[in-house]
Amino acid sequence: MDYSDDLRAIVEDAAVRLLAVTPAASARRPGPGRWSAREIVGHLIDSASNNHQRFVRSQFRDDLVFPGYEQEPWVAVQKYNDAPWSELVTLWRTFNLHLARVMEAVPEAERLRPRAQHNLYEIATHGVPADEPATLDYFMRDYVEHLKQHLRQTDATLGDR
Repeated sequence: MDYSDDLRAIVEDAAVRLLAVTPAASARRPGPGRWSAREIVGHLIDSASNNHQRFVRSQFRDDLVFPGYEQEPWVAVQKYNDAPWSELVTLWRTFNLHLARVMEAVPEAERLRPRAQHNLYEIATHGVPADEPATLDYFMRDYVEHLKQHLRQTDATLGDR
């Protein structure tokens, strides 16, 4: 599967770049109401955690309906901006390498099975209309796109290190 390989390559490349960032730069917020690199990586850890559950659970059900999560409060209550930068990057990297393995372990028939009931119109980065079937394959690809989007945001936030 191309997206699991893509996920591995993106994560390994980004981890090297992120670990080269100073702790002070990683904690700097680019403006009021904007996340620091630590908070973005924290959000990506939350995303990995939530999607890990979704990817596994989807194999035991006939729908793709999952609870969402309120990203702003999640980031705030976990105080990611106060967490050690290298620990955040290491956790994010390792969790995503595990997710790549999870993605590869899903049988093709299960990944491609259409699900009439889903809420990907609410929880996916690039939603699927409610009246169209969705697949776990689409949702896993969407996860990788979400991660890329936030890594671009992190790069922009760290641009003037």
